[in-house]
Parts: sequence; structure tokens; C-alpha cells
Amino acid sequence: MTDGELRVGDLVEVRSAAEILATLDANGRLGGLPFMPEMVRHCGLRFRVSARGDRICNTIDYGGSMRLPDAVVLEDLRCDGGGHGGCEAECRIFWKARWLRRVSGAQGRPGATGSDAARVELERRTAAHSRGPAGDAYSCQATELVRASKPLRLIDPRSYLKVLTGGGLPLGRFVRVMSRAVVQETWRKLGRMPKVHVAGPQTSQRAEAALGLQAGDWVRVKSPEEIRLTLSPKGRNRGLWFDREMLAFCGRIFRVRRRVTRIIDERDGRLLPLKSDCIVLEGVVCSGENSLGRWFCPRAIYPYWREAWLTRVGSQEEVQPAGQPGTIETKA
Repeated sequence: MTDGELRVGDLVEVRSAAEILATLDANGRLGGLPFMPEMVRHCGLRFRVSARGDRICNTIDYGGSMRLPDAVVLEDLRCDGGGHGGCEAECRIFWKARWLRRVSGAQGRPGATGSDAARVELERRTAAHSRGPAGDAYSCQATELVRASKPLRLIDPRSYLKVLTGGGLPLGRFVRVMSRAVVQETWRKLGRMPKVHVAGPQTSQRAEAALGLQAGDWVRVKSPEEIRLTLSPKGRNRGLWFDREMLAFCGRIFRVRRRVTRIIDERDGRLLPLKSDCIVLEGVVCSGENSLGRWFCPRAIYPYWREAWLTRVGSQEEVQPAGQPGTIETKA
């Protein structure tokens, strides 16, 4: 790691619109990574680096971990979909180091946003390149992440070392995840790692009784066995995959963040309407600690839940009276 590389915890300022424009190619990208319309409003603001792009997962063809060069995540800034048809995936945004400057001072203090003309031009250029050439699909960081990244070998000591030395990762967590990775990767090579994490008995499926969950409702995630009964032998419920990362949340109580009705398909950029129930929960994101090809990934993707995997539990007060110990997850 060089002295100029950003580390977790560094305070940075997003450069002005004019400075960012000067870094972009004819397609509105830097090193293949798009600067998106949803990012313009952050120009001149200050944030802490919360993660680096040393190891990220590939959710397009699942070809293993990748490295996104000279890129970081700022706190939990996420795309709101405003420039991409209202996509509700809420992906974490990556920022190239050249779009940022390391600073000292008050967090969040406004800096120089640049001239109004530069800001208008940045908004125009990023919007122009948020659609594919034919206009029937979108282009965003999620659709371009594989092309903007470099593949990593399965055994890549340097990438793991950069994760450890990049700051913000306790040694205990590093050792715990690495131990799990060694065991699982060994099992995979020996053919003992099942491709389907939770296989179920359902050969034909239909929607269960709807709960009608809305943002703010409280739910308990069902047990693995209850969820298994709703799944097909391929681990799906009406096409939705139940992921290994989701097992860690079974039996715990969370608040509904939102119902998801449309997302961009990362493979081809099409905006997909979701007609079946699809729920995301507050604070429930992929940890990058439990699955092949995701070790230490900082993308913190929101997994999608069927209502059949959840039980309504009423208000927080009804679930956990004041002073009573328990596990309630409320963080946003």
C-alpha cells in the first residue's frame, strides 16, 4: 500500500463538478466506472471512507472476487435510482480516488461544488450515459462493475493483505473470516460444498397468504427449517434465491425497510418490474463473511425476502417491552 492510497477512516471531500468532469472519458467513466447522476449532489461534501474496493463480489456471472482499482465506499452512500428509472436496489456507490481529496476538518462541511455551469454539464453528461446505446436499457456502476474491475485469483495473498492493512478491519474478524474461507474453499475443491445452500421439497409453487408488509412493520425471520419448506430443490421460492448470507438472520427481529417493485438487471441493464412480494429489511445486508466468492466484499447488498420467510410481530414495544433483553435490529 502506498502513502497516497485512501484508508478506511480517512476524511475526504468529493471534488467539484468541474474537477470531476476533467477526469471522465467520452462515456462519462473513469477506468470503466461510471460517475452516475445520483452522485452529483454529493459534490463538495465531506465523508469518511468506510471501505475499499480491494475485494468485491461478482454478481453478474459469479466468476469469483474482483478488485476495483483506486476505488472506495464513502460511509453508506447508496444510489437512490433517480437517474436510472427509479431502480430500488439501493446499491452502495463506489468513488474513484481521483474524484476525492483527503482533507482534515469537520465532517459534512460543504466545500466547493464548482460553478453552476459545470454542475449542469456534469448532470447532463452523466444522464446522457445512464442509458444504453439502444435506449432500452440502463448503464450504472452495477452493470459495469465487472468490466471496471480486475479478476482475482482464488489464492491472492496480496488482496487479503490489502484488506487487512487498509484500516477498519479488526484482526479478530479477519482471522475468523479467513478461517471460514479456508474451510469452505477446501470443501469446494473436494466437491463437498453444496451448490444449493438450502434445498426445499416444493416442486410447484404458488404465492402464500400475503402479509401486506409495508415500510416500518416489524417482522421476525423464520427458522431455516420453516424457510426450507417454502423452497424448491434449487433453493428458490417463485424464482427468488434464498442465499447462504441470509441464514445468519434467521430467528431475529427487524423492521421492514421497503417493498421493492423494480430493479435493474445487472446482466443487461433492463429495468425489471417485480410483480411478486419482495421485501428488504433495515440493517440486513450481505456481510461478505459467509459465502464463496464474497470474502470481505464491502458492497453490503440488501438481500430480498419473500413474505413467506417472515412473520409479522407487531410494534417494537409489543415485541420487546422496556428493560427486557432480546435481539431487536433497528439500524437503518
